[in-house]
Amino acid sequence: MTGGNEKATAWGLTVLRVVTGVVFLAHGWQKLFVYGLDGVEQAMAGMGIPLPGVSAVLVTAAEFLGGAALLAGFLTRLAAIPLAITMAVAMLAVHLPGGFFAPNGVEFTLTLLAAAVALGLTGPGALAVDNVLAARVR
Repeated sequence: MTGGNEKATAWGLTVLRVVTGVVFLAHGWQKLFVYGLDGVEQAMAGMGIPLPGVSAVLVTAAEFLGGAALLAGFLTRLAAIPLAITMAVAMLAVHLPGGFFAPNGVEFTLTLLAAAVALGLTGPGALAVDNVLAARVR
């Protein structure tokens, strides 16, 4: 890639990371402060998710903390792993029977899964805490 393309790619990844982080953070916030862990646990039990109490904590933490990490660009590749796993499980266990299109299909979870995988493979892009930390190590 040439310098201009590298900059465009870095800023494109930044847009993807920030928007994906906001979406995950908002969903984690909703689970934590609107539904509460008990409400999330009950919903997961109703969907047939194994170990709904443990799953509720893990999913809420992944979305809230992982979303915040993506938003800041902090440990981006690491934060993307539980987010991708969460979306893969949600897609296969809950949304697949609903077909492709929202509101019940895989459309939204597939998009978030793809975004998490892309960020896990590529890193944070420009304007990220990861870049500051990498510069200090050099």
